[in-house]
Amino acid sequence: MNQPDAAVIILCWNGKTFLENFLPSVVEHTPLSLARIIIADNGSSDNSEEIVKKFAGVEWLPLNKNFGFAEGYNQAIKKTNAKWIVLLNQDVEVSEGWLNTLLNFADLHPDLGACQPKILSLNRRTHFEYAGAAGGFIDKYGYPFCRGRIFDSIEEDNGQYNNPIEIAWASGACMMVSRQAYLQASGLDPDFFAHMEEIDLCWRLKSSGSQIWYVPDSIVYHLGGGSLPQGNPLKVYLNFRNGLLMLYKNLPKSKRFRILFIRLLIDHIAAYRSLFTGHLKDFKAIANAHFHFLFKSGEWKKKQLQPANQPDYTKFPGFYNGSIVWKYFIRKKKKFDELDSHHK
Repeated sequence: MNQPDAAVIILCWNGKTFLENFLPSVVEHTPLSLARIIIADNGSSDNSEEIVKKFAGVEWLPLNKNFGFAEGYNQAIKKTNAKWIVLLNQDVEVSEGWLNTLLNFADLHPDLGACQPKILSLNRRTHFEYAGAAGGFIDKYGYPFCRGRIFDSIEEDNGQYNNPIEIAWASGACMMVSRQAYLQASGLDPDFFAHMEEIDLCWRLKSSGSQIWYVPDSIVYHLGGGSLPQGNPLKVYLNFRNGLLMLYKNLPKSKRFRILFIRLLIDHIAAYRSLFTGHLKDFKAIANAHFHFLFKSGEWKKKQLQPANQPDYTKFPGFYNGSIVWKYFIRKKKKFDELDSHHK
């Protein structure tokens, strides 16, 4: 029997409750003739395997310890031979035809490296979800945002973003990626552990000539905060540290110092804003992120950086040649369509 061209990999860590609630929709709407369904377990201790055994055809892939999001997927994808791999969070509910739509889109776009569906909120289904919404963008200082979500402002889905569009990054909550392109780009960077590693991967994919797309006819619903809830100090730390690491790795040498210097200044403003508004844990998390990036992470210097002949990343679709911090907090632009035209 021929293996299907796709594999849906759900990375699980103590996700028994999530599997009980969300795996049924994946099984219902993902025919095994279309894709293998694999639960890659990051060393869970909550008997998650017992839930998986209830679903015929769903595969259990133990990884024996918690590798984190990035290396966990690297381990699983190396052991999975399929043309297309779907990275699917354990707290995502899928809808009918979700995967067929992504695969059909891939057939029509030979340069596709990765894509994502429309990601709506599970708890507020009329609205986009924080993690990926209607496709990921990034500003010149490395701050990510989405069509449908800028910082904490989340839009209602009224069909305003129902057109497919090439984007800067696809959300790790639900990303379909070419296994070949993934491996050629060395996969997700395990130094990130979790958060923003998919943005770093997509930047590298685009630098190598692959396209990243948003496919609105495929729809999933994301609970969000399944591993680390919004506002968790560790999540704040990882987002700020990993944002700096992503810039360090992907910026050309001619722009690296200037952009990182400005990014650090903006981060400092965010840190003191947290302090003055009573969020001491967030202030400490940002301070630790800067300290570890600047003084305790000599390994960063050994990373493969962008060579001088790489294409100009500011011309990539999805890269916003401006400051989203300025637009949002100073100019009060809360919706994607309120940004100026040079974001497209």
